[in-house]
Amino acid sequence: MTKRFAITQSLAETWDPEQLLRWAFSEFYPEMAIASGFGAEGIVLIDIAARIRPDVRVFTLDTDFLFPETNELIGRIEERYRIKVERVRPALTPEEQERRHGPALWKRAPDQCCNLRKVEPLRGKLSELRAWVTAIRRDQTASRAQARKVEWDTKFGLVKINPLADWSTKQVWDYVYENNLPYNPLHDRNYPSIGCTHCTRPIHAGEDARAGRWSGFEKTECGLHERGGPQILPVSQLGPVGD
Repeated sequence: MTKRFAITQSLAETWDPEQLLRWAFSEFYPEMAIASGFGAEGIVLIDIAARIRPDVRVFTLDTDFLFPETNELIGRIEERYRIKVERVRPALTPEEQERRHGPALWKRAPDQCCNLRKVEPLRGKLSELRAWVTAIRRDQTASRAQARKVEWDTKFGLVKINPLADWSTKQVWDYVYENNLPYNPLHDRNYPSIGCTHCTRPIHAGEDARAGRWSGFEKTECGLHERGGPQILPVSQLGPVGD
């Protein structure tokens, strides 16, 4: 890790989401985009970013198995912010995947299904960028607990920015309600975390917020946010440290 990057990481931990995004836009735009699954956190992040840059770039991993409610929400976001959300799709259609790997791969090998429909499409998209912005929070899963607000993504080879890393669930929803933001109605039906139709169910009383994802498997991540090795940042990736 370069000294300059380490200093930026340290400073970023003191910045709120707006300050961090202002720095990120000045540093990386237009080679930077928000990746969103359109959960409540993602809506908050888009709203904050759009206040800074109305032409914010947003993409989503369209696995072909999104809930109708998610697709409807994407349309509402596009209309509200006058943006076009880019849908990044897998190389294989659902039918091609079934012919090649058998039916209901998500039931037999969910990691493989996630890799085909999420990880590899994301890898292709991120190869076009210098930085990506996510809405992950540290208290969501054990693997996200060590997330920094600015970090080098060793898995995909670019800067990763997590403006909401230190936010709580309450902060997210307070922002949603205070700003009258649209959100996925599935959240009101006990779906705190929403992914693909085949691998998401509502949670029951007393369950963890992500218990409805890949229920029956020891799996809490689709593979997008798994941490790799040491953060070694190419000097060319990061300019002068902001104020």
